Amino acid sequence: MTHARPLGADGATFLAAVRSGDPARFALITERHRRELQVHCYRMLANYQDAQDMTQETFLRAWNKRESFKGHAALRTWLYRIATNACLDFLEKRNDRTPVPSGLADPGSEVLYLQPYPDRMLPEDPQESVVARETIELAFIVAVQHLPPRQRAVLILRDVLGWPASTAADALELTVASVTSALQRARATMRSQLPDRRLDWRSPATHELSDDERGVVKAYIDAHEQGDLDGLTSLLRDELRFAMLPEMGTVPMTAEDAVGGWVSGGLFQRGHDDWRGTTTTVNRMPAAALYLRAPGDPEYRLFAIAVLHIVDGKIAELTGFDATDEPWLGLPPTL
Repeated sequence: MTHARPLGADGATFLAAVRSGDPARFALITERHRRELQVHCYRMLANYQDAQDMTQETFLRAWNKRESFKGHAALRTWLYRIATNACLDFLEKRNDRTPVPSGLADPGSEVLYLQPYPDRMLPEDPQESVVARETIELAFIVAVQHLPPRQRAVLILRDVLGWPASTAADALELTVASVTSALQRARATMRSQLPDRRLDWRSPATHELSDDERGVVKAYIDAHEQGDLDGLTSLLRDELRFAMLPEMGTVPMTAEDAVGGWVSGGLFQRGHDDWRGTTTTVNRMPAAALYLRAPGDPEYRLFAIAVLHIVDGKIAELTGFDATDEPWLGLPPTL
C-alpha cells in the first residue's frame, strides 16, 4: 500500500535530504524505490527499456521538484505520482505505444512493443512481490495496454497498488467521480481481455513456479536439444496461441501447424538444429532461454526466449522474443 499516511522516519529523513540540497543524499534515499517504480512504469508501458527510461526520468523530476515534497503524503506515494505522470507524458508523445490491429480474421489487436521483464529486477519488498505474478504476467500487461492511458493509470493505482480514490484523483488531477468512472470502464475492458483469468489482483497470489511448470519447461528444452519434433508437438495444446515478437502478433494454431511452421521457416534444419537451453523465469512465468550454435561456431549464442503459459501440463500460450543482442534479460550471451 502506498497511500497517504503520517510522516514517518523515511519521510523525515527525506525532508532533511531535501533541505540539505545534497544530491548524493537525495539519491541514496530515492534509489531504494527504483525496482518498484520500474515495475510500475513497466505495467504502464509494457516495455522494459521504456520503463528503465521513465524510472530515470522519475528520479530527475523528483530532484527538480524536491521542494514540493512537504511530507503530507508518504514518500512512496509522491514518487509513484511522479512516475505515473512521467509515463502519461511519454504515452502522449508516442503514437507507436498503443496496440495495433492484428491483421487476423478475428478483430483483436497486438502489442508489438511488448518486452519481457526479468524476474531478477522485480522488487524485493515482500508486500510487492506477493502480488507480482498476477500483475506482471504477460497476459495482464497486454490487457492493460488496451486501456486508454489515463484509465490504465487509474486501474493500476486503484486496483494494483490499492490507493484510495481520493489519492488517485489527486495524483492524476482528476475528480473522485472521474476516477470512479474511469475505474469502472477499465475493469470492464480487463474482463473482456482476460475472460479466463483471475481479476482480483489485490488478494494474495502465488508467484512460485509449480513442479508441473518446471517439468514442462525442461521437456520443451530437451525436445529442442534432441531435435524431437514429435515430443515438442506433444507438449503443445491443440489450441495454441503463438506469438514471436516483434515480427508478428499472436496467432491461434494447432500444435502440428505450429511445429510444421517452425520447421518450414528453417528451425531444426541444418544450421538451425544445434540447440542448448536453460530454464528461467520472466514476468513470474516459466520460460526457456534458447541458445543456437551455428556451424563452425564454438559457442552457443542466445537466440530467443520462449515464455510459456502452461495449463494442465500443456503449453497453451507461447510468446517468443528475439533475444539476439538484447541486453534486457541479464542472461549470458553465450553458453
